[in-house]
Amino acid sequence: MGSLEPRRRILAWIALGVAAGGCRAHQYGHVIDESAPDLVGSHRAGAEVYNPLVDEAVAKLLARCVPDGPSAAGELPPPAAEPPYRVCFLGVENKSIEELGDFKEQLYEQIDAGISQAPHFRPVSRRLVEAALRETRLHPDAILLPDNRAAFAAAVGRQGEPIDYLLYARITSGTTERNHSTQRDYLLTLEMINVRTGDYAKESAELSKGYHKTRLGKWWHYNPLKTAAAE
Repeated sequence: MGSLEPRRRILAWIALGVAAGGCRAHQYGHVIDESAPDLVGSHRAGAEVYNPLVDEAVAKLLARCVPDGPSAAGELPPPAAEPPYRVCFLGVENKSIEELGDFKEQLYEQIDAGISQAPHFRPVSRRLVEAALRETRLHPDAILLPDNRAAFAAAVGRQGEPIDYLLYARITSGTTERNHSTQRDYLLTLEMINVRTGDYAKESAELSKGYHKTRLGKWWHYNPLKTAAAE
């Protein structure tokens, strides 16, 4: 009978492990109110980074390229056509240290939606853009060459959508490390190019985010008292 006691203990531990494993398998969801702040990612950028970057970069670029807007050095001259000007968005290039995952498609849609809301601009359908890329067998970067720009614009124009501008988006990042804390600076750059002349305008938005191994990391490196003392 004494030999049964260890077996019972082992079986009890096994049952407890199975129960704990079953608890970890559960997942719960809830609808997030629009007024609630975005969830801050613990290991890489998410909505808390990309949403404000898109909002700022798109607003700055459109404000700079609006016809009859304030003159500025390097301002993109409007095309000869009358507005709304057709913008061909060629996608989001990721040059950051992090994988974008499903955010790459969301960034495309957010930027495209931002362009469509501007009264002087109208985005070209993504399906038409992809069809023209297949027809011309051009990589988006190759379209920057004058002859390729003309060939690509002609291919899109044959679908009933003559284009005035090309739009490129690029995500980059820079990382600074100190002991167990990391600061990552995220930069979203938008570049609008006149199809006929090659003139371009470029605007960007930047946001920095800290990552820490402990809860005290944020306070240790970014607390207001330390910043004031450094000044």
